[in-house]
Amino acid sequence: MTGGMQIVLSGIAATLGVATLFARLPARLMPQFDPAELTLRVRTWWIITAVFVGALLLGREVFLLFLAVVSFLCLREFFKLVRVRQLDGEGMLWLYMTVPILYLLTANAGYHAFVAFIPIIAFICLSGKIVIDGDTRSFVNTIATVNWGLILTVFCPWHIGFLLVITSSLAQAGFNAGLVMFLVLLTEFNDVSQYIFGKLFGRHRNIVKVSPQKSGEGLVGGIMATALLAALVAPLITPLTAVQGVISGVLIAISGFFGDITMSAVKRELRIKDTGRLLPGHGGILDRMDSLLFTAPVFFHLVYQLRWYE
Repeated sequence: MTGGMQIVLSGIAATLGVATLFARLPARLMPQFDPAELTLRVRTWWIITAVFVGALLLGREVFLLFLAVVSFLCLREFFKLVRVRQLDGEGMLWLYMTVPILYLLTANAGYHAFVAFIPIIAFICLSGKIVIDGDTRSFVNTIATVNWGLILTVFCPWHIGFLLVITSSLAQAGFNAGLVMFLVLLTEFNDVSQYIFGKLFGRHRNIVKVSPQKSGEGLVGGIMATALLAALVAPLITPLTAVQGVISGVLIAISGFFGDITMSAVKRELRIKDTGRLLPGHGGILDRMDSLLFTAPVFFHLVYQLRWYE
């Protein structure tokens, strides 16, 4: 573990410690927040952080296995919410097989093989499977739902895994894990920042039909806070400069916002509050992963295409 990573992990632990103490303040001192809900959220954050950091520090193979479990849970949760009539037990097995295949591609093959798998190969195979079964009821809706669900819950988060295998020289320098930590830290920090700024200063609510709690003040405050943190953290644990960190922070904040409201739109159509109950205080795995599903491919391609990892 590098010195920069130790500093960042210490900062995360300190922040969670302050949040734990803050959640225990009397309700009259923080009327904008529900102390019981906040306590539950912070407690779950401790568990999430411990599992994530533990998997990351144990090495590439362990973290990729951890990511495979998360992807499987996202995929399973999504298709429990969005019922697709043509997908029977065999069809769901085909869907679930995409996760171990992507694990093998990430660990052993190049990025181009990974990119071709779900958008092309899985798309053709799953479409063909439904056609061969001969059930054409809601065919277009089924194909669209299956492929959008795969892109969202499996393809997008696996860009996190490819941050670990961009180049072997980075692995030796400890920057691979740093890029993953940077992405996840900034994404979750942006979520919390937008929530807090929205609670404290939110006045202009422009997407009430999708997410009534979102406000312009929350978005702007989250972008500014995330960009600032990115400038401080990037030189510590990644090969990015402070300026590159700011650019990354702004894009992570904006794409994270769209990931959040996209999942809000899904839940609003399905008339549900949470996607599940796996994470107390947060809801389901998709409730916690919604922003990261969008920020992961955006950040990966920013770093990969501009070769900022070198």
